[in-house]
Amino acid sequence: MSISKKEIESSVKDKELIEIRRKEIVNAAVDLFVRKGFHRTTIREIAQKFGMSVGTLYEYIRTKEDILILVCDYINSTVRMRVKPSVEITKDSAQSLINAIEIYYRIIDELQDYIIFLYQETKSLSHENRKYIFKSEEDMTAIFEDILKHGVEQKSFKIEEKNILLTAHNIMVQGQMWAFRRWALQKNYTLERYIETQSKSILEQITTH
Repeated sequence: MSISKKEIESSVKDKELIEIRRKEIVNAAVDLFVRKGFHRTTIREIAQKFGMSVGTLYEYIRTKEDILILVCDYINSTVRMRVKPSVEITKDSAQSLINAIEIYYRIIDELQDYIIFLYQETKSLSHENRKYIFKSEEDMTAIFEDILKHGVEQKSFKIEEKNILLTAHNIMVQGQMWAFRRWALQKNYTLERYIETQSKSILEQITTH
């Protein structure tokens, strides 16, 4: 499934430079947003933290909403680039699911601040941009949905067709819980133990006996 990214205007023509600078801007902005909040952080503060003038910053983005979209795209592309190959190397649906869960949950761990920030501030977006964020989330969920469908076809998984999408969403939410409830979970779980425990629980619920 190919994903069409939302076009964000830039006066810079070098696409590779745009990608590099935007990633750097996002890193600087998310750090400020997490500490100060989205609305209290100004474009000038983001420019200062990044070490450029406001005018130069506006060559790469136009609004703070653009940064939210870039955060969404970064999470989405990271998931797809790292999870999809792990699924394609095996025809075993159960192993594909285990691989996908492990990599996705590790990405959640790496991008905890990004994910929390995005969920907290999606309400700040315009209706059009909120739809874009929700569509991106659906695209990521579809990775797990496809694995589950393949497993049902192979008779490796026992899930009613009407519940496949719900199961895919449950897997996603259990991964995101590592970010949202980390203050509690990390008292008793390492990331490795959390992945192992959740994977075992998910497989027990859906595998045939």
